[in-house]
Amino acid sequence: MYDDHYGLSGRPFQLTPDPAFWFDTATHKKAMAYLGYGVSQGEGFIVITGAPGAGKTTLVGHLMETIDPERLHVIKIVTTQVEAEDLLLMVAAGLNIDGTHLAKAQLLAAIEKQLHAVARQGRRTLLIADEAQALPLESLEELRMLSNFQAGGYPLLQIFLLGQPEFRARLSDPRLDQLRQRVIAMHALDPMGADELEPYLIHRLSCVGWRGKPRFTNDAVAAMYRWSGGIPRKVNLLAGRVLLLGAIEEITSFTGADVEAVIADLEGDLSGAMPPSAPARSAPVPAPPEVAQTAREALRREVSAPAAPAAAPAPAPAPVIDADLAARFAKLEARIEEQDAALRRVLTLMVDFIEVEDARPTRRGAAA
Repeated sequence: MYDDHYGLSGRPFQLTPDPAFWFDTATHKKAMAYLGYGVSQGEGFIVITGAPGAGKTTLVGHLMETIDPERLHVIKIVTTQVEAEDLLLMVAAGLNIDGTHLAKAQLLAAIEKQLHAVARQGRRTLLIADEAQALPLESLEELRMLSNFQAGGYPLLQIFLLGQPEFRARLSDPRLDQLRQRVIAMHALDPMGADELEPYLIHRLSCVGWRGKPRFTNDAVAAMYRWSGGIPRKVNLLAGRVLLLGAIEEITSFTGADVEAVIADLEGDLSGAMPPSAPARSAPVPAPPEVAQTAREALRREVSAPAAPAAAPAPAPAPVIDADLAARFAKLEARIEEQDAALRRVLTLMVDFIEVEDARPTRRGAAA
């Protein structure tokens, strides 16, 4: 779809993280400096936190592209309420150890042995745990114990923890005091600044062959920043929908009004508003026994009586439509025809897009 209308070679605002679209905002540059410092130290914990969509996964992907695999063995795990024993199994798997039938003591011994084997190859081992806010305290403590493995006074394992902002509060738990003492650097990813948004948009567009189309006016960029708050994933979500509108309506220069219209549609989609439910009915009050008996007898008489012939229905009066109502009907029909034409255009674009996608073996996405 974007290929035909904008002449781009891919989707610049895809939500799937892709380090190929890495953009150096001030906060991401600082985070990379902390990670680089941690790698150079070769010990302890580095903690990076940020709101959902702030770019933590993209940060890790960019770091992985800068790491020399001949010098560093990286184990990357995404944690979702992983208990301590399961976490050890994931670490073991990252070291090519099958620990499914090993007791915990045997599993720890196997992990330490393999860490020594990696060190003898002249490599260090780095463990990156994403979504660390989901880890139970026992699992975090298990990671601290793994960081105790040493050879000749040098640590065999270094650990990076990435999580959402609440992870900082979890680290303040007194039971994690020893882990906190081993954190050598900590950084919170902030949203990008208002002055960084336009360069961010241009950078991502340029990664897929942008030649000046589409473009965003200053008020369009300002509207995008107000809605997204500078969170990269929210920027990508909104920008992708704006480009979709442009492909449908054949727009190449977006104004603030265009962006606000997309925001209104997007908020309607995300609200999930349901029609108001019917008011709860109060429980019926039971009638006195003598009233109920009288009503039952009347009902029996009515049922047993012969049915009266149904009267012929009166002819319905002819509808009266004034000129104003007729005009409103005509306007509504015109809007329906316009929406139908727009839908046909969307379906045509989707078919074209799918055919182009099938014809190309590889296409790069965008990251949040």
